[in-house]
Amino acid sequence: MKKTIPLTLPFSEIRARDLSLVGGKGANLGELADAGFPVPPGFCLTTVAFQIFIATARDANAIYALLDTIRTDDVDRARVIGERVRQCLLALPMPKEIADSVRHIWQKTGTDAAYAVRSSATAEDLPDASFAGQQDTYLNIIGEEALLDAIRRCWVSLFTDRAILYRCQNNFSHRNVQMSVIVQKMILSEQSGTLFTADPLTGHRHTLTI
Repeated sequence: MKKTIPLTLPFSEIRARDLSLVGGKGANLGELADAGFPVPPGFCLTTVAFQIFIATARDANAIYALLDTIRTDDVDRARVIGERVRQCLLALPMPKEIADSVRHIWQKTGTDAAYAVRSSATAEDLPDASFAGQQDTYLNIIGEEALLDAIRRCWVSLFTDRAILYRCQNNFSHRNVQMSVIVQKMILSEQSGTLFTADPLTGHRHTLTI
C-alpha cells in the first residue's frame, strides 16, 4: 500500500531525514525540538503542498521553460520574467485540500497567536550554496486569511529576481528546487543573536562568532 505524504507536519514529527519534504530550516527545527531545545511550536507545509499549488497553474511547464531561458548575466530579463511568473502565481487560489490541512493543524497549534511564515527551500543550507535571504519571510501573521495569504506569498518568493539569478549562477534547476513553508509561533524574546559558522571578517571556517 502506497504511503500518503502529508501536506503539513508538526515540528514533533520532523527529522533530518525529511529534508526533501521540509527543506533545511524545517529539518533543523525538527531535530532541535526532538533534542529538547525550547523551540517555539509550529509546523511545516511540505514540498508536496508546493507541488500541488504550482500544478494548479495551467501553464506550469511553460513557466519553468521560460525561466530556463534566463542567463546568469541577464538581470533585465530575469526581472521581466520573474515579475510575470509572480503575477501568475499570486493570482492562483489556495487549493482547498491545502487550506483544510493548514486550518486543521493551525487550530491545534493555536489560532490566537501571531506567527512567522518563513521559507524553507530544499536547496537551502547546503555546503556550497546557502540560499540565505533569497526567499521572503512574513512576521506577525494573525488569522486564517492572513496566514493562507502569507503561505502563498512565501511560495511565490521562490521566484524573486534574486532567487532566480542565484539558482542560475549556481547551476540549480528551477524545477528541482522545491519550497516548504515554516509556520512558527512568534515569541517576545529577552535576548537574541546570530551565530556565524565562519568568521565574518576573515572567512575562517574554524572560528565561530556569536
